[in-house]
Amino acid sequence: MRIVDVCAFYAPQGGGVKTYVERKLKAGAKAGHEIIILAPGERSAIVPTDGDGRIVLLPARRFPLDRRYHYFDDEASLHTMLDRLQPDLVEASSPWSSAAMVGRWQGEAPRALIMHADPLSAYAYRWFGPVARRATIDRGFDWYWRHLRRLDAAFDLIVSANDSLSARLRDGGIGGARTIAMGVEPGIFSPTLRNEVLRTHLLKCCGLGPDSLLLIGAGRHAPEKRWPQVIQAVAMAGCRQSVGLVLIGDGRDSARVRRAAAHNPHIHLLAPTSDRATLATLLASADALVHGCEAETFCMVAAEARASGLPVIVPDEGGASDQAGPGLGLRYRAGQPASLAQAIDHWATTDPAAWRQRATDAAAQVDTMDNHFDRLFASYAVLDGRRRDAA
Repeated sequence: MRIVDVCAFYAPQGGGVKTYVERKLKAGAKAGHEIIILAPGERSAIVPTDGDGRIVLLPARRFPLDRRYHYFDDEASLHTMLDRLQPDLVEASSPWSSAAMVGRWQGEAPRALIMHADPLSAYAYRWFGPVARRATIDRGFDWYWRHLRRLDAAFDLIVSANDSLSARLRDGGIGGARTIAMGVEPGIFSPTLRNEVLRTHLLKCCGLGPDSLLLIGAGRHAPEKRWPQVIQAVAMAGCRQSVGLVLIGDGRDSARVRRAAAHNPHIHLLAPTSDRATLATLLASADALVHGCEAETFCMVAAEARASGLPVIVPDEGGASDQAGPGLGLRYRAGQPASLAQAIDHWATTDPAAWRQRATDAAAQVDTMDNHFDRLFASYAVLDGRRRDAA
C-alpha cells in the first residue's frame, strides 16, 4: 500500500511525533508499504531519510505559539499534492483543520484519523476543570464534539492510543474510534543502561548525595505539561524526603519553568537531547519518572521510562496513566500538586529499590512501536481496496 500521512505535528526539531514518524517509515518499508509523510514546512522540500519512505514538506505558515512548527493553511495545494501522490490510504494525524481538509478531499482512497492530540484535555478541561464539571465543559465545547462527529463521518477509522480517550470519543458519538496502543523504539531503552556514576553526578547537580532519590522528567516546556506544578510537588515532598528532580526539555513556557525552579537547589534543568542513546542512559540512571500532563494520548516518555526499568508517577487521566500498572507506578489526582507530593512521598517510603526491581523485571513487557505498526497496518489492510465515492 502507498500510505500518505498528512502529519500536521511533524517538525525536524520535534519530539514524540518525529520519533513516531521516523519509526513508521522503517516499519512501513519492512512491511512492504510505501510511507509518505506530508507535513507543513517553511518551504517545499524533501527531508532526507534513511531510504525508507519519503517526508515531503509543503509551504505553510509558522505556528504562532511554537515557532518550530507550521500548520497547513492552503487546502487547495494539499488536495493537489494528494492527487499527485495517488495514495491507497490517507492518514490525518491532527483533529484540527488538516483533518477536515483531508475529509473534504475528493479522492477515492479510504482515510484514517490518528488522534495524536487530545485538545479537550490539553486546554478545556485544564482551564475550566477547577470550576466546572466535565459534562458542563463538554456542553460548552459542543462545537468541538460536532466537529469530531463530522470527521467521524468523513473517515473510515479513528485511532486512539489509549482506552480512556477511545471511551470518551465513543461516548461523544464517535463510533469509528478504536484503540491501537503505541510502544517504544526497540533496542534502545533498557535497565542495563543504568549508570551509577551518572546518577551520582545528577544528584550532585541537584545539591544532593548518592543516598538521595533521583526523579526524572522529560518533555516540552508547555502549559499543558504542568512542569511548574511538578516542581512545586517535588519541593513539597522534599520537606520530608531527600529527593532531587532532573527535568529535560525546553519550549515556549521555559521562562515560567525556570522561575518555578529558581529557588530550589534540588531541581536541575537540562536541555533536551535528540540523541536517543543519551536519553536512554539518563532514564535508566534515575530512580523514578514523574510526569505532569494528563492530556497525553500515549505518553511516549512514560513508556520509555518503563522500558528503562523505572517506576512511573503519573496523573490518573490520559495516556500516561496506562503505564502505571500494579506495583509498577503510582497515579495521583491530575492537576493537584499536593496529590503528586503524596504519591512521591508514598513511593519514597515504600522501598524505592523494590519499586525499581519490579519495574526492571517488567521492562521487557513494554510493547514496541513495531508491534503498534503491525496492528495499525493490519487495520489498514482491511480498508485497502475499499474505494469511496467522491465527497
